[in-house]
Amino acid sequence: MATGWTPDLSVGVEAIDKQHIIWFEKANQLFEAGKSGKARDFISQMLAFLDDYTKLHFRDEEKYMQQINYPEYQVQKKLHTDFIAKLDKLKKDYEQSGGNIVVIINANQMVVDWLVQHISTQDKKIGVYAKSLKH
Repeated sequence: MATGWTPDLSVGVEAIDKQHIIWFEKANQLFEAGKSGKARDFISQMLAFLDDYTKLHFRDEEKYMQQINYPEYQVQKKLHTDFIAKLDKLKKDYEQSGGNIVVIINANQMVVDWLVQHISTQDKKIGVYAKSLKH
């Protein structure tokens, strides 16, 4: 069910695109670990990494938006904050379930859908705006 980054998800800002590619790779590794029944500790480490990487990516993306005075910065920041809350809930649900793999597998589609939707509808606008500054 996991999906990878594809060129049609390119934002056109190299640093953001590179991070998106890694983000998809890490999300896929987490879900593959869940499907193949990896150890609870491994999945906990993957979840923690995905959480940390998401926060790092959002920080970098928000910094870039501020540098170019992106007009929809506040909208993006709120969407980022909301997604971090979803990831926090996923981590808590996983821990409270005693490491139930089903929690991870069920979260797969939510995370992938959010990533694809957010990049397609929100992050691509950053690239369009950044290009408009160069002309």
